[in-house]
Amino acid sequence: MKRLGIKGWGVAAWLMGAALSTPAPVLAAAPPSPAADGLTPDQLYIEADTVSRDDEKGLTIARGGVQARYQGRTLTADEVTFEAATRVIRAKGNVRIINPDRTAQFADELVLDQSLSVGAAAGFSARSEGQVKMAAASAVRRSETLNELNRAIYTPCEICAKNGDSKEPSWSIQAERIIQDRERQVVTYRNAVIRVRGAPVLWLPVFWHADPQAERRSGFLTPNIQTSGRRGLSYEQPYVFVLNPSADLTLSPQINSRVAPFLNGHYRQRFRNGAIDVRGGFTHDRDFDGDGNAFGDPTSRSYILASGAFALTPEWRWGFSAERTSDKLLFEKYDIGDVYVARGPFVPDDRRLISQVYATRQTARSWFSAGAFSIQGLRPEDDDRTFPQVGPLIESRFEPMADLVGGRLRVRASAVALTRDAAPGSPAGTPGLDSRRVTFESDWRRTSTSLGGLRLSAFGNLRMDGYNIGDADGIAGRSASQGRTLASAGADISFPLARRTSGALLVIEPTAQLVASAGAALIRVGRTPSGAPIYLNEDSATVVFDETSLFRLNRFPGHDLTEDGLRLSLAARTSVLWDDGRRANLVLGRSFRSNETGVFSTTSGLSRKASDWIVAVEAEPAKGVSFFARSRLDGEDLSVRRAEAGANISVRRGSGYFRYFKEETGPGSGRRENADLGGEVFFNDTWGVSFYGNRDLSASAWVMRDIGLVYRDDCTRLDIIYRQEDLQVGRLGSSTSVNIRLTLATLGGPLGAR
Repeated sequence: MKRLGIKGWGVAAWLMGAALSTPAPVLAAAPPSPAADGLTPDQLYIEADTVSRDDEKGLTIARGGVQARYQGRTLTADEVTFEAATRVIRAKGNVRIINPDRTAQFADELVLDQSLSVGAAAGFSARSEGQVKMAAASAVRRSETLNELNRAIYTPCEICAKNGDSKEPSWSIQAERIIQDRERQVVTYRNAVIRVRGAPVLWLPVFWHADPQAERRSGFLTPNIQTSGRRGLSYEQPYVFVLNPSADLTLSPQINSRVAPFLNGHYRQRFRNGAIDVRGGFTHDRDFDGDGNAFGDPTSRSYILASGAFALTPEWRWGFSAERTSDKLLFEKYDIGDVYVARGPFVPDDRRLISQVYATRQTARSWFSAGAFSIQGLRPEDDDRTFPQVGPLIESRFEPMADLVGGRLRVRASAVALTRDAAPGSPAGTPGLDSRRVTFESDWRRTSTSLGGLRLSAFGNLRMDGYNIGDADGIAGRSASQGRTLASAGADISFPLARRTSGALLVIEPTAQLVASAGAALIRVGRTPSGAPIYLNEDSATVVFDETSLFRLNRFPGHDLTEDGLRLSLAARTSVLWDDGRRANLVLGRSFRSNETGVFSTTSGLSRKASDWIVAVEAEPAKGVSFFARSRLDGEDLSVRRAEAGANISVRRGSGYFRYFKEETGPGSGRRENADLGGEVFFNDTWGVSFYGNRDLSASAWVMRDIGLVYRDDCTRLDIIYRQEDLQVGRLGSSTSVNIRLTLATLGGPLGAR
């Protein structure tokens, strides 16, 4: 036996490809590139306090601070023995393997192949990605992708307290055998016991879940448990089927104690050039009211919420959405969420569904879109026959040249057709108004800045509209065509003033806009019983006058209504930017016109020669704290005609928000006033409360109230939420419910950062 026994000397033994390897062929390939540690892929490096080699038995024994490296893996132990004949490595005492992905395995004793990837262990434990821990009395690593653990335990929770002592994990799964199959991306358990704080709560002969290192895998998701006055006790259990690398299907049967089950489904698929997303649900049952009392005959009830978006070329896109339900109250009855969200460029109001198809083309100098849509109303007063079928709706803009007389020229064109079955608020049988519009518009603007900082932006606008009205005056078949031309010219002037103070930058920017417009004729579509004209207004029913629209050329959001005459708008913008990141902004403005106009409603703030005052404030006074407020004050008595305000706060112990809205709706109709608040507050690192409230201040009544108890730790979150809904919607009156949501790390999705 030969002994290399110099204490503390690093000994490198190239057991593969050097003295203990087979002779290299004469015509060898180019040598492989060394890795970051200097080893080529076929080399094994061993370093220890002492290394002994027995040539007769073919053994190499390393003792004391042993470290072996091979193909990015590092093994450390008290003693390592290498058998040259079998290429087997045996390690004893404080054995640890660090893999290239930074995961680690630990053992008392370990037997491995030459690649440090296949073998068996006693007293085994492992820490994988996502802080997943596994421990077992014995383990067998059959391949790079398959591990078997006997008398084992699995948990993603912390098992060490902050002071270094061991602690009981929040939850764990103990099993007779655990098999981790990374190829199939599943972890399987035999005779599994689920423990919470060490106490057994559930025994399962067979149990499995997705491998925590798997990106997508079929399996159960976190269930939703709820009890309410409408459906009784409800249990909804989602299960996701991963159909292929680009498609999955989630089925979520909802089992209710008082009403029939309801099946929800969600299908998603990605394609090379786009994706589709389809949600739907179905049940066959009698209808029921807010107390769960059934009535009527059994019938099928269903919904669909689908969308898709695709790229045809780098410039062209197209997409669609399909939103329909068989029952106006279906989503409230079965507590279906995320309904009224944007699934395309055309976005409906709350409690209304929209189905659409569209195509767009965008380049550096142009934009084009074409689409069509229809609306289903779910409000009690909605009549779908009075909603227009919109299509086609075409919008385009183009900048034909970069410079024209020192300025930028932009050309716009648009067209739309609307068709109705019935007229809103008219006797039965009255045909609905149909309208078609074509618009051509050109806009020129030139901006210059003087040496003193005065900024002048001159502009001109020419617009031509052509209208065709069908079923005019409520008479079927009567049509008329009208046209108009609107010309505008003006200038924006601003003079920003900046001053540096101690620790902050102060900027004051007075701004003015002067506009002269002519030719804003209104499109007549009928007359009232008293003979007064009725003008077309399909796209400008709501006018919001605030700091964002103060300097718009046309304060109406659409084309049907326009304003003319001589107008002057004034504003002062003030900003304070502190060096430590705090900031504050203030806008104060008002608009004036040469003549009174009847085109604006009395509640718009623009019906008089002098408009209402616009005030807007936005600030971040401290880290994690922000607020905003904007209001419209009456131009004569400074009373609040419209107001919005909100605040957000995020600190270590919680977060929250507040929203307030108030608007005068007109003589005899009172006002709209609403407040929203919500958030969560934690008393310590684990326990807290969540809350949400929506109050209709004009009616002095709550719409919805939530209060919840929250428990969280490093791997668990439990929410128990009590909800009171006071809103009366059709047959559904007020109701109460209790929701239980449990999220387990690696089993129910990721937990938010703490």
